[in-house]
Amino acid sequence: MEEIMDLAIIGGGPAGLAAGIYAARARQRAVLFEENLTGGAPALTGTIENYPGFPGGIEGAELVERMREQAASFGLEARTFEPVEFIARAPDGKRLLVRTEKGEYEAWAVILATGMRPARLGIPGEEELLGRGVSYCATCDGAFFRDKEVAVVGGGNSAVEEALFLTRFASRVYIVHRRDRLRADRILQERVLAHPRIEVLWRRVPVEVKGDARVSSLVLRNLDEDALEEKEVQGVFFYVGNIPNSGPVRELAELDEAGFVLTDISLRSSAAGVYAAGDVRAGSVKQVAAAVGEGVTAQMQAQRYVEELLGTSYDRKGP
Repeated sequence: MEEIMDLAIIGGGPAGLAAGIYAARARQRAVLFEENLTGGAPALTGTIENYPGFPGGIEGAELVERMREQAASFGLEARTFEPVEFIARAPDGKRLLVRTEKGEYEAWAVILATGMRPARLGIPGEEELLGRGVSYCATCDGAFFRDKEVAVVGGGNSAVEEALFLTRFASRVYIVHRRDRLRADRILQERVLAHPRIEVLWRRVPVEVKGDARVSSLVLRNLDEDALEEKEVQGVFFYVGNIPNSGPVRELAELDEAGFVLTDISLRSSAAGVYAAGDVRAGSVKQVAAAVGEGVTAQMQAQRYVEELLGTSYDRKGP
């Protein structure tokens, strides 16, 4: 068992990196654990236009890379490709046990900033054709659909932003939405409705993805006519919701019905010493700027908790 950490940060997206920057500056003994590379979901997005300080927008990958470099400059230790399996209470009732695929660690406090993952619709062909025309990430796979027709399922910000991104490659983009109006921000709706290569299929729900070796069409139900339609497309991108990555604290902290971590105004969970920040937290607005703020808040609250627990304070004479 290694030396007890002051703080274990689980997740390397904007919330986790912001918490790491503040923890390193406070000279906490902090370690960030990330199952992949740091960056989180923004690393796989296109241009982010609403993050303060970048009037012309900034690519998601560049923004989180700057955060990573900043955290590293203050000495934050980041253990990538080391997913956390679960977090439990130590026998003394105060320390927390953090178990990963590579070992078990102890920490006085934990910040869960693990984000969320795309939900599956569960229709026939969705799973079978995954990676063969079915995708959940236009930024990752959009270039494979150059001069092809694709469908985007959903009507929120993610669906609309990815549909706009796909116009860089696809000859035609269909947005499939079960309602008669989009839920995305008004400026995004204006861009979509004005784009010559985007068509919104209102009041439709997908019922099957067809194809043999690759996707060939998407079967839709027209809710107004209660009839089935088949749209020939070579790709289908699903944005129908998200599932929180709250598994590591499922047996430790209270979750809401959807599995998001419940917190108070200070981002404290029901488990002493465990905080949640970003998209994994119930009530999160799921924006990068908000996740950064929550990561900072969680770190400051966790630091105060550890100081009170141990009766010590950290040297803040550093940079």
